Amino acid sequence: MSEYGIHELFNSPLFGLMITLGAYYVATVIQRRCKQSPLVNPVLIAALAVALFLWIANIPYAAYFRGALFVHFLLGPATVALAIPLYNQLHQVRKAMIPILVSVVVGSLTGIVSAVGIGWLLGAQRATLLSLAPKSVTTPIAMGIAEKIGGQPSLTVMFVIATGILGAMVGHSVVKALGIKDWRAYGLAIGVASHGVGTGRAVQLNETAGAFASLAMGLAGLTAAVLIPILVNAFV
Repeated sequence: MSEYGIHELFNSPLFGLMITLGAYYVATVIQRRCKQSPLVNPVLIAALAVALFLWIANIPYAAYFRGALFVHFLLGPATVALAIPLYNQLHQVRKAMIPILVSVVVGSLTGIVSAVGIGWLLGAQRATLLSLAPKSVTTPIAMGIAEKIGGQPSLTVMFVIATGILGAMVGHSVVKALGIKDWRAYGLAIGVASHGVGTGRAVQLNETAGAFASLAMGLAGLTAAVLIPILVNAFV
């Protein structure tokens, strides 16, 4: 293929879509070969593979994203689809609504304070601390919060992605190590701590865990949107 043809291929909207889907498919194959190990996270593998390819081929991110925009659009319907396991477990949610609300508020507050506190102890600058605060919230809400309180949305996105992937990789192992066997507790914990990526992992493991993770992710977003600006105005 000529240099002109390669240039046209890279700038085609289908290119970004093919690269994204292809990288994720290969990542899922790798995870299956590793016996579905949570440490072999397909989101992380696919993201690194795409980033490496774009860097080697010297392809601008804007050119890639024109094709990947369709996958980005599907994030909305995919998030809404998480309501299906939640609806199937609605009877359990009703019975435990008060403990759920308390757990989400306490978990969200702990995540915010611990992240900012550790960053402060390590000497992070103010903008970095404000960008860290919403790191456990799903990306659109986290970016909005960061922008409102004076953080850097682009930096927040990096923290959010890292938090989600880490939670999906080690969350279940940590819960098991603590002797927690209730899928509802695991779902709440992973939904509060690791938003959509962790919730996706919970859905794979157990329907009840997926339902409670979906609920916790939504409630954590609302909680953070209220708590973080209040905390920033009071202490920062």
